[in-house]
Amino acid sequence: MSELTQTKSRSGVGRALHWLALLLTFLLLGFVTAVAVRNNPIYSDRAANGVSKYHFIEECKEAAADAETLTVSAGGQAIPLKTLVTQSRPLATGERIGSSLEAPSAAVVSGTQPLDGGGWTLTGVPVTISVIGKTTTPLGQLPLQCAYDKKAGKTTAQLQLPGQGQ
Repeated sequence: MSELTQTKSRSGVGRALHWLALLLTFLLLGFVTAVAVRNNPIYSDRAANGVSKYHFIEECKEAAADAETLTVSAGGQAIPLKTLVTQSRPLATGERIGSSLEAPSAAVVSGTQPLDGGGWTLTGVPVTISVIGKTTTPLGQLPLQCAYDKKAGKTTAQLQLPGQGQ
């Protein structure tokens, strides 16, 4: 008879150590998960602010990418981005205005702050404006102001001209 086919069982110490190792592993994983959830920069109180921080950031990104409806605050007025761009550079056939949020994710998350009374605000992150046609021509960047009003249940986004205080 070989060692591998031995019919006698040794002691239960090996089995007990195995179960102890499994238990400690699960406890460690539970601890790490609890710490990670508490330190998650996207975690937010949805009930207090109307929507989650993640949902608000996604709405701001979508609004910043919608150049057709995006407006620019200039002297207390909201001017459509397309109107402002076409005043300085007429669009050729097949061209359109494009916009995209260019800030790093960490800057967007850390720049998102809760409002008193509920809601969120995100200000000062750069949005790149460009003309898209056969080629893409960047025109520049403008800071974004994005806010979620808990009472209205609506996210609004607007670009700010340089030198036009917030």
